Amino acid sequence: MKRDEAAPLALVNGRIVLPDRVVYGRALLIADGTIVAVAALDDLPADVARLDVGGRLVTPGLIDIHIHGALGHTFNEPAAEAFATITAENLRRGVTALLATTATAPIDGLVACLEFARDWMAAPQPGSQVLGVHLEGPYFHPAQAGAQDPAALRTPDDGSADRLLAHAGVVRMMSYAPELPGALALTERLAKLGIVPAAGHSMASDTDVEAAMQAGLRHIIHVWSAQSTTVREGPWRKPGLLEASLAFDGLTVEMIADHKHLPRTLMRLAYKAIGPDRLCIVSDATSGAGLPDGSRFRMGGLEYEVEDGVGMMLDRSSFAGSSTLLNQMLPVLIDVVGIPPVEAVRIATLNPARVIGADDRKGSLEPGKDADIAIFDDDFTAWRVMIGGRLSATDKR
Repeated sequence: MKRDEAAPLALVNGRIVLPDRVVYGRALLIADGTIVAVAALDDLPADVARLDVGGRLVTPGLIDIHIHGALGHTFNEPAAEAFATITAENLRRGVTALLATTATAPIDGLVACLEFARDWMAAPQPGSQVLGVHLEGPYFHPAQAGAQDPAALRTPDDGSADRLLAHAGVVRMMSYAPELPGALALTERLAKLGIVPAAGHSMASDTDVEAAMQAGLRHIIHVWSAQSTTVREGPWRKPGLLEASLAFDGLTVEMIADHKHLPRTLMRLAYKAIGPDRLCIVSDATSGAGLPDGSRFRMGGLEYEVEDGVGMMLDRSSFAGSSTLLNQMLPVLIDVVGIPPVEAVRIATLNPARVIGADDRKGSLEPGKDADIAIFDDDFTAWRVMIGGRLSATDKR
């Protein structure tokens, strides 16, 4: 029977993951869609409803700030079927909030996606919450395009940003190459609009990154992927975007933790250099996520294939995003990289919430925050998922 979501509910017999520790033998009390307390069992009202979670992990809902799609659909499709399919699959995996991430495409197509996302966000929806749009491109360096459509690449000084930023209310993040003509002015404009300026798909030097940071740059997408690195000019070594990502304290940094894009040693280096408070994991999942090996999928104007559990360019020259969703990356962080579970959860919840300025309501199980909760088995398969204290549609019972 469907419960009254406004009524108090206590999650009991769980391992409650807080930002700095795991709590045992207590209850997570929620009411009116928010977290009330982590309470002693003896302090619970006698008549409060209880949900026994069977010793499972109780975590904040996961937050993916860089996800393109799943199950054959992408956020480049301004259509209800696409948004509903992607958000439903993510919610099923324990992802309660995300940024609908678009890939490089013609400006008309991106504008259509922004307009649709605005309308989608204006009404209650059953899947993961869309907190805004992450525009990944089209202002990227051609040498670091990766799987982005090279035919649709632009530079920030060509005037096209005006059309995109006419929808600034729905754009939460924009990623671009900070060394391109007009990029510093774009950085300043984004910062003033409250949009996260993020660097990626770039041939920037460390000095380019420093200049962009002075203008407001504060985030880096998918470390090691489509990033410039150290080059030699005569006897001099000139660091690139990669080294800036690892060395500059004023930046938050994403990592794709599917154990395909990066081997253990590089993931470990990112964790040690960036630290558990500035590093966040993202799926960078494409429409190939959830599809079997051999499946073809599209992103922007190009076609790709799932092979060995990861998206590939058809000529195998580059990865084409991941086919792994965020919950599947937590075991990689814990079991492969060796990150403590509390920090691994924080890297997938509170850290991305901080990046996009949503940590006042999301990302941790603290009193007053939204009751966006995932209850996981030990392998991070979601057993129950809640948004605002409501069990997801498949979990109404």
